[in-house]
Amino acid sequence: MPESGLTFFSTKRFDRETFDRHAADAGVSIRFLEARLTPETATLAEGSRAACLFIYDDGGRESLQRLSECGVELIALRSAGFNHVDLEAAEGLGLTVARVPAYSPDAIAEHALAMLLTLNRKTHKAYLRVREGNFGIDGLMGFDVSSRTIGVIGTGKIGSRFAEIVKGFGSRVVACDPYPDDSLAGVVEYLELDELLATSDIVSLHCPLTPESHHLIDEHALSVMKHGAMLINTSRGALVDTHAAIGALKSGKLGSLALDVYEEEGDIFFQDLSEQVLQDDTLARLLTFPNVLVTSHQAFFTHEAVEAIATTTTETVAGFLREGPRGVPSENLVRRASHVHASER
Repeated sequence: MPESGLTFFSTKRFDRETFDRHAADAGVSIRFLEARLTPETATLAEGSRAACLFIYDDGGRESLQRLSECGVELIALRSAGFNHVDLEAAEGLGLTVARVPAYSPDAIAEHALAMLLTLNRKTHKAYLRVREGNFGIDGLMGFDVSSRTIGVIGTGKIGSRFAEIVKGFGSRVVACDPYPDDSLAGVVEYLELDELLATSDIVSLHCPLTPESHHLIDEHALSVMKHGAMLINTSRGALVDTHAAIGALKSGKLGSLALDVYEEEGDIFFQDLSEQVLQDDTLARLLTFPNVLVTSHQAFFTHEAVEAIATTTTETVAGFLREGPRGVPSENLVRRASHVHASER
């Protein structure tokens, strides 16, 4: 197999279009693969010193071992989050792991806002009605966002930007984060999690997925929430216990739910399954609720964000190819002991 500086797994059309240009500027040769990284496909990286992974790629011990055996020295993540990579295994194999620490907090914060406003004012339903010649407004009543309390869980780069945006509506904004941001004084009021859940009319998740945050919104959390509250998740699917959320929707405890991410999205999102029967019964059930809005992990998908991801990733790879780990900016390096701030996605 011919050599390349970087083997790129899980390639989509927009990846190739953007990364080709940035790689040329950075002097990095890329081998684009549509295949996801698995232990079986890892050998396709033979001849490359770097492998670029997306969030659905398998960064487990066996995959990393096989990449290392192929000569890969750098795992370049085109995401901020790195919960899909076994950092202990990477360290043991001498692999450097780098990420994109921030690309466009505005992109994700604005998408969360779009989902909030869509669910509230039911513009998605109004659009379909009018297209069919139905100009009635029964069932489309919303509420003034300015009159509500909005809870933000995680006030890193994305969460803090979302808080600033919704504060502009005149809403009361409360937040929960183990590392409060003093710069948000006057924007948010920090509360403990249960108090935030009990206080908020709308709860938006902007925290990383860690063992501690897995199913952060579970049956208990949902029971604490205000009756009829709205929940928005644009972070990681497994922050929400989907089965518990379905139960809360059925009982009316949860008033509405917006998901840009889903626990089992890996085999579904970023694909056209319109000619197939959806095999995921849980997601199919969610899609039957009139008060549920699902988008296909597109919150990051703006020109600015995709350009930033490509720029940071190719510059990281170029620096590594020139100087090894010393050529990678320290803020891009992922270490086992590093604290994952609430902005990671």
